[in-house]
Amino acid sequence: MKKVVYAFLLILLVFAILSFSKDFNLYIPPGFPKPHIPEENQLTFSRVELGRKLFFDKIMSRDSSVSCATCHVPEFAFTDRLPKAIGIRKQQVNRNAPTLTNVAYSDKFLLDGVNPSLEAQVMVPIHETNEFDFHVILIAERMKQNPDYIRLCKEAYHSEPNPYAITHSIASFERTLISGNSRYDQFYFQGDSTALNPSQQRGMHLFFNELYCSSCHGGFNFTKQSLTNNGLYVNYPDSGRIRLTGLEKDRAVFKVPTLRNIALTYPYMHDGSIQNLEGVIEHYMSGGKAHPNKDPIITPFDLTEKEKEGLLAFLRSLTDSSFIAQ
Repeated sequence: MKKVVYAFLLILLVFAILSFSKDFNLYIPPGFPKPHIPEENQLTFSRVELGRKLFFDKIMSRDSSVSCATCHVPEFAFTDRLPKAIGIRKQQVNRNAPTLTNVAYSDKFLLDGVNPSLEAQVMVPIHETNEFDFHVILIAERMKQNPDYIRLCKEAYHSEPNPYAITHSIASFERTLISGNSRYDQFYFQGDSTALNPSQQRGMHLFFNELYCSSCHGGFNFTKQSLTNNGLYVNYPDSGRIRLTGLEKDRAVFKVPTLRNIALTYPYMHDGSIQNLEGVIEHYMSGGKAHPNKDPIITPFDLTEKEKEGLLAFLRSLTDSSFIAQ
């Protein structure tokens, strides 16, 4: 009888392991394309779970005081609502923490577009002195003291904890952060004509048809993934993409972010210098500062108070409450 019970338990264990290693069924909202996922890092339940566990675990930092989730807080659409993020030893990071909303659709990473993949991007905060100030190999050594991490790495990548499993699993988890159920989505992609009120619809018309907003913030994800200068300053303390290319045309050039969940991800701009959406609209209405690399599309315009209210209402309709609840 005992042999039968042991055999049955063994079958259950094998079934559980196989189920956990199965492909992860990523939900693609109506109107969204499938994101590109590297062939060598296709999503499975074990990879996503390993990445999720690491994302929220403070073992990622030298003194175990901060994690990825310190700067990318779920209820703030994976930002931190600080002008500039705060890392280890309360040190300020150089830039505003970007949202991870729909990061699976990005084709370049960091605000100057320096990294080509999510897997590569994971390494940056680990080794940055003001962020985690650590080394990925030492994180792996810590993981080897935890049976859960040993098990998950085995199931996910058939290996012990190592840098590959760390970077690839966190990238896998981040690719599941899909947001596509805002009131705008319900109206435009899901066919609910009542999802947007008249003010929001007027703002949508302004955004897409009368102003230049969608020239940079177009498409299903409200970004064309371009790199540009938006005239925030005449003299930028942060030199932007020129650090990567060395080209003067890239001075103070930054990645255009998604506007999804934009009402939650304040303060705004690469340095968190604008506190609210009203301030962002005022900046673009002014036409920006006269920087030599400023995008020529950014020119002054006027809005009535009613138009401004409609534009704000539309931007707030891009909030996906189901996304921040996960």
